Amino acid sequence: MSSNGTFTENEEAPTYAPSIPVPNVQELVREDPSQVPQRYVRDMEDRPKDTDMSHLSSLIPLIDFSLLLLGNKEELNKLDLACQDWGFFQVVNHGVAKEVLQKMKDVAAEFFELPLEEKNKNAMPSDDIQGYGHIYVISEEQILDWSDALMLAVHPSHYRKLKFWPKSPTGLQEIIEEYSNAIRKFGTELLESFSLIMGMEKEALLGLHKQLIQAYRVNYYPPCSKPDQVLGVSPHSDSSTITILMQDDDVCGLQIKHDDDWVPVNTIPDALVVKVGDVIEMWSNGKYKSIEHRAVVNDERARISYASFLYPHDEVEIEPLIDPKTEQLIYKKVKYGDYLRNSMKTKMEGKAHTHVAKVETLA
Repeated sequence: MSSNGTFTENEEAPTYAPSIPVPNVQELVREDPSQVPQRYVRDMEDRPKDTDMSHLSSLIPLIDFSLLLLGNKEELNKLDLACQDWGFFQVVNHGVAKEVLQKMKDVAAEFFELPLEEKNKNAMPSDDIQGYGHIYVISEEQILDWSDALMLAVHPSHYRKLKFWPKSPTGLQEIIEEYSNAIRKFGTELLESFSLIMGMEKEALLGLHKQLIQAYRVNYYPPCSKPDQVLGVSPHSDSSTITILMQDDDVCGLQIKHDDDWVPVNTIPDALVVKVGDVIEMWSNGKYKSIEHRAVVNDERARISYASFLYPHDEVEIEPLIDPKTEQLIYKKVKYGDYLRNSMKTKMEGKAHTHVAKVETLA
């Protein structure tokens, strides 16, 4: 760490958490589209229900980022309410070029169509989460998600472990770089608006990160012959500050938990989805909610999603940015690196992982 409180390139790239290797779901489907191994079948109470909550989808907040950049008070108020009531919103006019979004979609689709042996050249190691494979697998008895993923640290650049960055298809590395840079610019500007609605100077939240860390995860959800028995991703909230997600334009699958209902998130062409993460919930002492979400699958088409996680440096201590004399503390001070690794060493199970950061009388 330098004298001005920032972290330098001499710092070693961190490892995060181990994950037990499990079968490749895409390959299972290729070999026999009708099979759904028992390890993927959910208990009855955890399966996606037939109840249709699509009428609530239109209520999901939509933020015009061009207005936020101008400091528009009405749009800032919409952001404030979205973070309180939903912990989630979609963003238009975000400044990420349409052709950059499309290039990322095209090259990711090419990667997942490669033969398994080619993708396994970048297989995730047993002691970390960068590479191609599965994370959050902590036991042989665990019910598995119906998905495969490519997970990479992208910023700062010395956090990258390039042996896990695929060399095929041609141009993938450059497009991930271009896409991630554009997303980071948007995310940094969005954090300025978060600072304002939290009553601080524009640069305050970014400064609290000490160094903004960015990870990137591409999720591949193959079709499933029994989609009502599996989940693409288990219900969870993100341990990030914010998560910025790009969805396929024409295949829905993301659902968010709102008032105990699972609400499908309809895709809006070229929009980006933003999820409030646990860090914002802790900094705001629970005023803003990290959103519990999951992914469902279908029996006809594969779906790909593109998640960018922005979060603080490991050494940052997270605590509510409030006066404890005027407001009861819900969260205690935690070292972010410890919190993050704790969440990664447990299976994804709603918001159970947040309890380690709660004041004991409220845990």
